[in-house]
Parts: sequence; structure tokens; C-alpha cells
Amino acid sequence: MDHGRRLAVFTLTAVLALVVASAFVSAVTPNGASVTEVRSETAPADAAGTDSAIAGNVSELSITAFATTQAWQGYFGNVSGTIQLADSSDNVLYNWSLANPAGEVYASTNSSISWTNMQCFNFTATGTYADESGNGGTTNLNGTNLSILESQFNINPGDVDGIDETFTLIGAGTHDLFYTANQQFSEGECRSTRVFGDTGAGVSNEFEEVLLYEPTTSSVVFASLLESGNVLGFDNNDYDFELLVPEDGHGTDTSVTTYYFFVELE
Repeated sequence: MDHGRRLAVFTLTAVLALVVASAFVSAVTPNGASVTEVRSETAPADAAGTDSAIAGNVSELSITAFATTQAWQGYFGNVSGTIQLADSSDNVLYNWSLANPAGEVYASTNSSISWTNMQCFNFTATGTYADESGNGGTTNLNGTNLSILESQFNINPGDVDGIDETFTLIGAGTHDLFYTANQQFSEGECRSTRVFGDTGAGVSNEFEEVLLYEPTTSSVVFASLLESGNVLGFDNNDYDFELLVPEDGHGTDTSVTTYYFFVELE
């Protein structure tokens, strides 16, 4: 199976731990999630069409075909977990099971994220990587920009399946308000996209994915806002999330990209 050209269905299990100490109260942050890959597949190749050639004729043809992206991996699935009250040794005082979890699924190529510094990704950031720690909940000004991110995955500026051709939405009505580690991101504040549901092209308030950035580790983070009800995904099955992440499958590249998954439950 070609890497970078797949859809993978995942089940993620996560716990939101609330730790309380007498001297301080810490922010609730996303936790690493246990990930189980249920299946992974790609679109089948179409059969070749035919036309009868006759000596002496010239024929105009209308040809329709598809090509599988060499720049993206798709994930989709469900999230199970609990909200719990526990100490720093993970001794549980009490927990609450979540039938319909709310929150976010995060994916990044970096396993260590400073969540309280999370920002919106900025296509036109300077790329100078000046210190922006302490600016969580704002938009990245100086870190990784569109050009740098696309070059990391061998995406050319004119590619129709590039980063900016995918995360086209920004402004009111494009993504819901959400919180990451107690940092608020207002409705439509960040670049976002809507992954397809059962009706095809992205529907408002369904399968919203937001493009984020964490400046202290220069980490690009892809965030899927969890669906809290029964929402039909692209294949007419119920899913809590659908998520796109870039992966270089261009030319002779056969290496894989490791993504780390985190979940913040509410």
C-alpha cells in the first residue's frame, strides 16, 4: 500500500485528568492518546477505458480520471474515555465515563508540545522563530509559515492539494469556538477546513479541522474538533472525528511520517 495515500480509521482512548494541589491549580492540557488502527486503505484504481481506433480517423476524446494525493494522509474514527479526578501518581479518586465525548483530537510530528503556548498557524509568519512563549491563544507571528511547512512535505506552491488550498477557511462561521489548555480560540480565529461528511463537500459545523502552531517547539498541530452527536462521516458511518495530515509521497519518497496523537476531553 502506498504511504501518504491512505485513509486510516482509528479508535482513540483518552483520559482527562484533573489534578488538584493545595498550593496551585494547573491548567487542563491535552493528554497522549492510546491509538488503535482498525484498518487502512486507499482508493482502487479505475479500469482502463477503451476507444476503437480506425485508420484515417481523427477523434476528439473527453477523458475523466482521478489521481490519489501524494501529500496527505486521512484519519477518522471514534474516541472513548473518561474524565477523572486523580493525583500526580495517577491514583484515581473518581471518574466519569463519556458516552459522547466533546473536545479535540490533536496530531503532530512532535511528541512534546507546550500546550499553554498554542497559537493559530499563520501562513505569512516571518519564519524568524523569535520567542513567542506566553502568547497562547493568539496567532503565530514569527515561526513556521506556509512556505516552510509546504517545503517540509515537498509540496510545490502551485499544487492543487497544497496546505493553503486545503485550509481555506478563516473568519466568522468557519470553525466553532474551542479551548486548548485553557487558551480560548474564538469562532473562525484560525485557519481551518471541513473534512467531508456523508453529503460530500464540507458542511458547516461538521468535521472541522483547525491548523495550529506551538512556538516553543516549532510544532505544527492539526486539531479536529470532536463531534458530540451522531454525525455521519464520508462513508455514511458515525464518527467522532475526521482529520487530514500532510505526508510526503511525491516522486520516489517511500519513507513514512510518524504522527503523535493527543486528546483533550471536556
